Amino acid sequence: MQNNAGKTALGLDLNVGALVCYLNICLPIGLVYSIIVLVQDKDNKLPRFHAFQSLFFLAFLTVVGIALYIGFFVGIFVDAMIGLPVVSGLFGLAMLAFFLGMLIFLIISAVKAYGGQMYKIPVIGNFAEKFS
Repeated sequence: MQNNAGKTALGLDLNVGALVCYLNICLPIGLVYSIIVLVQDKDNKLPRFHAFQSLFFLAFLTVVGIALYIGFFVGIFVDAMIGLPVVSGLFGLAMLAFFLGMLIFLIISAVKAYGGQMYKIPVIGNFAEKFS
């Protein structure tokens, strides 16, 4: 059931509420707002979908980021033993490519959320739609 006034439970426009959910990547307010939307706003599918998607996206970034940093850190020691920065260099390039790709997904998702669209990030968006 969609809220007739076009507002979230917290009084924001639906598209602005959906956009704020993506601020959790760079600002803690987005994380808090996403959790509040999930708890308070049961009627509006757009903000709930984007809140779930942004939280799943943040969890994915955290897990993969930690794995890449561990690989990079281990690579530093391997490189010290072989005398060439091969492993850490490859992990560094992988981290750069991964985080640039995720930044592109984040920007596209935020712009689409502000436009009132339910843009699904591959794989993560399907989970978000299922839970919202």
